[in-house]
Amino acid sequence: MIKTEKIVHLKCSGGRKLRRVVREHYLREHVPCYSALCQAGCANDGKVLSAEVTHYVVPDVSVAGDYLEVLDFTELQGIVFTQTACQAVQHSRGRRQYNRLRGLLKDPRHDCVLFANEFQEYSYCPREKGESQDKWQTRCVYNAAVWYHNHLAGLKPVVMLTEDKDAVAQYSSLSSGVYVISVQDYLKNFWPELQAAQELYCSITQALQEKESEGTEREYAEHLPADILEAGIKSGRYIQGTLNVNKHRSQHEAFVRMEGSSNKNTDLNSDVLVSGSKNRNRAVHGDTIVVELLPKSEWRGKATSLTAGTGDEKTGEDAQSQPMPTGRVVGILQRNWRDYVVTFPPREETQSQSRSSQRVLVIPWDQRIPKIRISTQQAEALQDHRVVVRMDSWESTSLYPNGHSVRVLGRAGELETQVQTILVENCIHVPPFSEAQLREMPVTSAESPWTVDPGQASERLDLRSTHLVFSIDPAGCEDVDDALSVRMLPGGRRLELGVHIADVTHFVAEGSLTDLEARARATTYYLADRRYDMLPGVLSADLCSLLGGVDRYAMSVLWELDAQTVEVSRVWYGRTLIRSSYKLQYELAQALLDGRQAQEEVPELAPLPADARDAKLAQLVQALETLTHIARQLRAQRDKGGALELEGVEVRAQLDEEKNITALVPRQPLEVHETVAECMIHANHWVARKIQESFPQHALLRHHPPPRQEFFGQLVDSAKAMGYAIDTRSNKALADSLDRATDPQDPLVNRMLRLMATQAMSNALYFSTGSCSQDQYYHYGLALDRYTHFTSPIRRYADIVVHRLLTAAISLEKGQVPKGPNKASVLNKELEEMSQHINCKNRAAQQAQKLSTELFQCLYFKDKDPQEHQDCVADAVIYAIRANGVLVFVPQYGLKGAVYMRNREGQVLSVNADGSCEWQSGSIQRHPDHISTSSSSGSSTFSLFHHITVRISVEPSRCHSDSLHMEMISNKPHRSPAAGPQSTQTQGCRPSLVQEVVRQAEEASQQAQEKAARGPKLSKEEREFRQSKVPNLYSLLEEARELALTDLSICTTR
Repeated sequence: MIKTEKIVHLKCSGGRKLRRVVREHYLREHVPCYSALCQAGCANDGKVLSAEVTHYVVPDVSVAGDYLEVLDFTELQGIVFTQTACQAVQHSRGRRQYNRLRGLLKDPRHDCVLFANEFQEYSYCPREKGESQDKWQTRCVYNAAVWYHNHLAGLKPVVMLTEDKDAVAQYSSLSSGVYVISVQDYLKNFWPELQAAQELYCSITQALQEKESEGTEREYAEHLPADILEAGIKSGRYIQGTLNVNKHRSQHEAFVRMEGSSNKNTDLNSDVLVSGSKNRNRAVHGDTIVVELLPKSEWRGKATSLTAGTGDEKTGEDAQSQPMPTGRVVGILQRNWRDYVVTFPPREETQSQSRSSQRVLVIPWDQRIPKIRISTQQAEALQDHRVVVRMDSWESTSLYPNGHSVRVLGRAGELETQVQTILVENCIHVPPFSEAQLREMPVTSAESPWTVDPGQASERLDLRSTHLVFSIDPAGCEDVDDALSVRMLPGGRRLELGVHIADVTHFVAEGSLTDLEARARATTYYLADRRYDMLPGVLSADLCSLLGGVDRYAMSVLWELDAQTVEVSRVWYGRTLIRSSYKLQYELAQALLDGRQAQEEVPELAPLPADARDAKLAQLVQALETLTHIARQLRAQRDKGGALELEGVEVRAQLDEEKNITALVPRQPLEVHETVAECMIHANHWVARKIQESFPQHALLRHHPPPRQEFFGQLVDSAKAMGYAIDTRSNKALADSLDRATDPQDPLVNRMLRLMATQAMSNALYFSTGSCSQDQYYHYGLALDRYTHFTSPIRRYADIVVHRLLTAAISLEKGQVPKGPNKASVLNKELEEMSQHINCKNRAAQQAQKLSTELFQCLYFKDKDPQEHQDCVADAVIYAIRANGVLVFVPQYGLKGAVYMRNREGQVLSVNADGSCEWQSGSIQRHPDHISTSSSSGSSTFSLFHHITVRISVEPSRCHSDSLHMEMISNKPHRSPAAGPQSTQTQGCRPSLVQEVVRQAEEASQQAQEKAARGPKLSKEEREFRQSKVPNLYSLLEEARELALTDLSICTTR
């Protein structure tokens, strides 16, 4: 080891003195090279470069900083990032770019490593006197490339990438086997078929040239330095938070949410309003920013009138319409930019720059994002396409941010393009599973099916012959990750309840490629017409799916319960071997419970003789009845503690084989839904207790924080208008008051109040127990002191983590030291980072599902003439009053939207004697519980929870998503000609449309089964992408029960 000294002269404050600082720099002969070709025996722990590539690549500082996106292509392998380049990116390119580089180096799916060249004795280059930093860094990288080639005994050529033409001329012929070329030449000569990378390179190059030619006239104020911002936040002068742009008034209104802020200003009891683009000062939705409050005389109120598409707007009404804290952005702590889908403007709006490129202001699909200026040569060809772009910078001299195009998604208006847009906008990346990942999977086929390992059978509790195990899932469910069992124990006074969950962790080793991909996805993504699995299909739809009649590995929880009170006397956790006897659908299970003759619909009973069939059926029905009894008791216990029963809007798009929408189907509630959900909640609660007691500082739990009281404003005021008092002081008080707020004449009133309560809730979140105090573990919605997710490891990565923790806890209980993947050695900090990642991906999944549902709702109405088609006319209920209209809920389709009482011409809705409506000149007056219009025909009043008839149509958009438009055509409830009275107002009754859809679905299912018998077994998606085709509706049930599926677009307006 050699020690060198670096002398730095620092000027003290005031400029009076100079301090001489000596920094020691240690050089070593043995520094890991991380190459599989190493002949010197380096200690290469961790990721190692492949020996199969034709060459290694060493990017210099400018390439690592400016063209990292190009190096992100997985086709580019054998990349060596030098310590010199990485430090330069950290210090000069910002935290976002540096974190991206770190992520690339950590990700084992990318063939790249970090070489500590500045600590290697023979590759280190001291900076020469008078040498510029750029020249010195380039020389360091070149010397590292030469050392690398020599260290590997010339077994592999090394290519150094640089955009410095002088460096190419100086170094290209100095050393045999080390080639110095530009990125453009490298892509053309080495990767001519990788067209996407070449296009991305050109796009980034044009963006860099555009940045250099920026003007000098300042459009915005400069941001304050980081040290001033930090001092201001500590003193309370400045406020730190996340910028949240109102998508309905994106040019004028944004809010700063002060979550976790240490602000000392006692005047602040709400978010801070940032009004206008100048005060926003180049901050973009999602950025972590710093704001300074304006004088109180300049505070403004939030607008309360409707604008286009504000059906989901949520405000705190009067309190938030008054002047509120208002500020301006003085600095940005963290840019949270992502990929954006954009549309090119019409041809006449493009700005000519040169023959080779045009300057274009592209329009983002997300209305909260400002226009982005890019330079491109394809403006004409991409007029009708959706394109992915990235922001590069936003200087104070530019009205708009600069960016570059990344790739073309497809032609606007096509279904696949719209689905891909939703995925990109929510940062969802779900490529096909790689061959390397699939090679980790167990081998199973029709000729050689997977079988139980005898060693595993001896280690597990075998329940195959002792327990009646069955599953209850939606029709068409493939990923059956939970099953149940229940039996009376000898003596008749105790029951045994069992919850059996697919043992995914047996097949997915911690740190494997499959595990890393599952962690990156964090969840299965359910869209209206498809789903993207977290795990490969061989696991999610086969070996980890608890299908009927086959042996499967499971993680089980078994309780001994009092037969009457269901009080727990003993609980057992462990790995089991099960064979599910029945794979029931919800509707069939409910029919059996209701005593309807449904035995012929149980496929497992069909081959049996009549006597045996009747005996088996009686045994199954008895088990279902016992399970229902237990679930009712468990629910009653949680109700005593304050568990909430809230309302969610769940609608499924019914598709035919060509993916055309035949109907929108609201979910029909059944008691068996509650029974299954209650058993899952019980298992999650007991597993949470177990892992928290075993690992108090690093257990993964899920909590639901109490909502902010101001978010209950709409609920309290709406209920008050109907004569109900809603107590929001605790979950118990809220649950009791919601139970009392019922209207015997209109069950929708209680449903709407529960919807408002749901909207007021915060999201349930994962966390590490070491990062929260124990009083913060509480789950508000479920009224449980500890809760986690254990029951769906096929579709949630959090459950996989919990399974590993539970396995480690069981080992500790037996006096064993956990080994291998179940050692539970995850530190609190790592687990908390993982929790944040999973929370982020869950929000993305929920938002993508919501947007997908809205897309198919628009597609359903798009081809229907609103003036002629009866499906476009529906009953609606007013649930909120605004300055120029009302917000309504359409129960038939599960839609929420705005109905205007004043149009753009200033006319107001006037009601005729027969209830029909027309536009006339007049005035409008808003009240807390109703809105009135006055015209020459008289006055009309529309009150909360009043039923009206609306006509639904689609408003197309060239640059954004299409939206639904609702127009009131009568102030009376709608009566469908094919439905009886109150058919749209009674929750338990199915509209005639739903009945017709169910009939069509049954016919389509029968046709699909016949077709499947004749054709290949796997669907097109499964064959090509290892993705499943059928959405699993149960995946929403538990989330709705624990309040995770709140309407995110509503939350963002707070």
